[in-house]
Amino acid sequence: MGYDDILQHLGGFGRYQRRIYVLLCLPAISCAFHKLAGVFLLAAPDYRCRLPYELDNATYPMPDERLTLAYPIDTLTGKFSTCNYLDANFTDDYWAGGTPAAGVRPCNHWVYDRTKFESSTVTDWDMVCDRNWLRASADSLFMVGVMLGSIGFGYLSDKYGRKPIFFASLVLQVIFGVLAGIAPEFLTYTLARMVVGATTSGVFLVAYVIAMEMVGPSDRLYAGVVCMMFFSVGYMLTAAFAYFIHGWRMLQIALTLPGVLFLCYWLFIPESARWLLSNGRPTEAITLIEKIAKCNKLTVPQEALDKLVEEDKAQQQEDTNEPKPSLLDIFKHPNLRRKAMLIFFDWFVNSLTYYGLSWNTNNLGGNPLLNFVISGAVEIPAYSFLLVTLNRWGRRTILCGCMIFAGMMLLTTMAVPASQQWLIVVLAMLGKMAITSSYGTVYVFSAEQFPTVIRNVALGASSTSARVGGILAPYFNLLGDYWQPLPLLIFGALAFVGGVLSLLLPETHNQKLPETIADGENFGKHKTVPGSGTGTSGIMVAGGGGGDRDVERTAEELQVLSKPEPATDGEEMASDTLKAGEDKNKY
Repeated sequence: MGYDDILQHLGGFGRYQRRIYVLLCLPAISCAFHKLAGVFLLAAPDYRCRLPYELDNATYPMPDERLTLAYPIDTLTGKFSTCNYLDANFTDDYWAGGTPAAGVRPCNHWVYDRTKFESSTVTDWDMVCDRNWLRASADSLFMVGVMLGSIGFGYLSDKYGRKPIFFASLVLQVIFGVLAGIAPEFLTYTLARMVVGATTSGVFLVAYVIAMEMVGPSDRLYAGVVCMMFFSVGYMLTAAFAYFIHGWRMLQIALTLPGVLFLCYWLFIPESARWLLSNGRPTEAITLIEKIAKCNKLTVPQEALDKLVEEDKAQQQEDTNEPKPSLLDIFKHPNLRRKAMLIFFDWFVNSLTYYGLSWNTNNLGGNPLLNFVISGAVEIPAYSFLLVTLNRWGRRTILCGCMIFAGMMLLTTMAVPASQQWLIVVLAMLGKMAITSSYGTVYVFSAEQFPTVIRNVALGASSTSARVGGILAPYFNLLGDYWQPLPLLIFGALAFVGGVLSLLLPETHNQKLPETIADGENFGKHKTVPGSGTGTSGIMVAGGGGGDRDVERTAEELQVLSKPEPATDGEEMASDTLKAGEDKNKY
């Protein structure tokens, strides 16, 4: 009898589980605040060189006739240079003469257009021109923190328990979130934000694990998707904060303080019963199970509890004796190696495109706040689409179709006239919606490609590929300073290529999943009949049939996978693998 069988005695998704689940979904909103805040904290408004005669309080607008006499034309963009000014004395006689000076001098100070953004780290620390790489590095290092946090907090939550690590992450998030808001210079700000990035993994990851371990298999698919919808709500609410708070320091602090409210969870959120069982604390686990049963007005048979403890001990012994596979085993076999490289590329492209589009809303033209809200809103139909189609159309069809569609939408922006900014926004948002769906699918599809004995190790490597994409995304967005459509074209080209290459992967829907390395090598070499064979056609999400020690914490994102058990309803088991966590690390 597995823990999922005990959940059936507890009413599956009963009153107690629903209450705890909702409470644990709310931190996803706070984590979204921090992951998307960089769009406004690092916003780069229009700017120009501050001329030698202008004072510190100079305003951005300047008459057109003076622009031609003050700034040279940038040969790359065809617009007035924002990093150089003409070497002139700027006297009344010079302005009246109408002849531009021949020499050029580099800027030392700048004047910013504060109509859209009152202040940002860019305006405070002049991260423009030859210093514009700093703003990309700030977001990039935030994603490095996300990757390190997933590895570190995942390990700590296994060793010390879910609950203490969840609250330790919360405390660190609040402290360093406030520190980032009062940072006197760029280095302190970036390091503080990097720690905040790490804590988003700790908070969301651990909360997600606890929540999914309390949900029965039949409800796990919907529970996972709804959890990600909470993230999307936080995505959109970030724009509401930015609408009312125009200074970046107050915005950063305001986005951090809601985390304080979650500290009261200590009184309500229990430790994971599965973790207690797997760490030699069965008495506490049984007490918790009985508490849940009492709240749900149910009773768990004593023989079921005794059998649970016995089987968990046996599972731990089996895990101890089981040899640990190596990532190198994937690359020793040609077919498995080919599939792994394709999957790694898909993860890289999905993460790069998802975060690249999410952080690029300020460069699309039009109202940046409205663009940002739409970018978050399109995620909800994207996840809903997966609920309806993932187990009907097949994984490969959806992954390839969504990636190719996203690529086509983004590549089409190249043909849109600059005057039609609204059309560029529409195409970019359609691409964002499609890549969100494909990002959700790649978790399921790749997990089903790898054999059981290597699955967690391979998913860890896949997640690392995704994190590399998130780390590089800000630098691709920086190319928009030189040509606005360029980031969209790069994302589109990569998404299109990734979608086409994914056609080389075998379909996993209604197929017997590979268990050994030999199975993985042979899987996809020959066509198989859908539904043939025995065994599972999917793998369990957190809280599935395997022991707690099998749980894999991927760095972005926040997906929890465990070993499969034999199942008669393969369709339902497959649906449980739907990605439900970051953000996109994905989330």
